[in-house]
Amino acid sequence: MASTVASALRESLLAGLNSGLKAMGLELAESAREQLIDYVLLLNKWNRTYNLTAVRDPQEMVERHLLDSLALLPYVAGQRLLDVGTGGGLPGIPLAITDPAREVVLLDSNSKKTRFLIQAKGALGLERVSVVHSRLEQYQPPFLFERIVARAFTSLADLVEMTRHLLTPQGEILAMKGLYPEEELQALPEGIEVIEVVPLTVPGTEAERHLVRMRTANQ
Repeated sequence: MASTVASALRESLLAGLNSGLKAMGLELAESAREQLIDYVLLLNKWNRTYNLTAVRDPQEMVERHLLDSLALLPYVAGQRLLDVGTGGGLPGIPLAITDPAREVVLLDSNSKKTRFLIQAKGALGLERVSVVHSRLEQYQPPFLFERIVARAFTSLADLVEMTRHLLTPQGEILAMKGLYPEEELQALPEGIEVIEVVPLTVPGTEAERHLVRMRTANQ
């Protein structure tokens, strides 16, 4: 009986993911889609103890976490990506699943969350994912990143100040926001260029979503 219920849940989650991907015009290999569902089920299981996300319903996790993270796909490039304040692995783990060859660093200062991330990395077979338990301002990696992503992490100005030295010369900071962040954009420091602010449409999510693309000026 339990296996039947689990199978039905998996099929329902996969159907929701497939529907969302189609609406967003994204194509993923079947293996990646199955792995994304594995991740949601793992997140749901650990969430009962570790409080990784306020979202408790797995179907809602597909919409508010998976599809929301995958909305970044058209803007992610390069071989190294840093996800700051990743929490339960969002958007880093979904992005890593879609491109297993990319090096993805998941950084968070919460030890419970990084313990989950280590477990998820092993369970999902994400060989090129690294988990770092550290405060962002203390993080000193041996290399730079082509993309730095942050999902509802901090203000744009603070994010830029803490990460600009971690970017490659042609790198971008991708900050995911809710409402259009007018005041935060006005508060950005000198030397940072806003490439564009992209309204994101995420199936199943009525709230406004925006992506702010930034880079070092005069490139």
